[in-house]
Amino acid sequence: METQFQFIDTQIRKDLKNWWAPLLIGVLLIVTAIWTFTSPMSSYLALSILFSISFLVSGILEIYFSIANKEAITNWGWNLAFGIITAIVGVMMLINPEISMVTLPLYVGLVILFRSIMAIGWATDISEGSLMILGILGILFAFVLLWNPVFAGMTIVFWTGFSFLISGIFSCYLAFKLRKVYKQVKS
Repeated sequence: METQFQFIDTQIRKDLKNWWAPLLIGVLLIVTAIWTFTSPMSSYLALSILFSISFLVSGILEIYFSIANKEAITNWGWNLAFGIITAIVGVMMLINPEISMVTLPLYVGLVILFRSIMAIGWATDISEGSLMILGILGILFAFVLLWNPVFAGMTIVFWTGFSFLISGIFSCYLAFKLRKVYKQVKS
């Protein structure tokens, strides 16, 4: 038990705060996934704008979480970089929705790929097999989107919704794991 706390202390320092930011990101991603599944006939433009907004908000929350925890998390720079990339993608998609409609499968595939790689990094940091499985599933779905954009474009509602659902579940699960670690280390 002592070595577990030593590991936790070196990976996530005692002053970890704002564990709830990944929870908000996860809820946002899950709500986006549910909307995608329940409104498949909605216009593709509306889907593109909704994803643009969710990317922007997720990026801003990721940036906030990483800056607020830069003293607590050893890999905070990767979280910051991912938040900046996600926010930039959201802004790019909002500025020109016509282009984002054409490139949406590539945007989504790349974001899901980066988020899944980050998930595997988190799973390794906190030794959690369930998070590792979710990260691997996310990478598989990202490769489907990136490998055949034409196929992905035809089935974007399903693939995107499922990818966001996996990412949202991961973020919520991570938030609760971080909360548990925070409470253990604090006590």
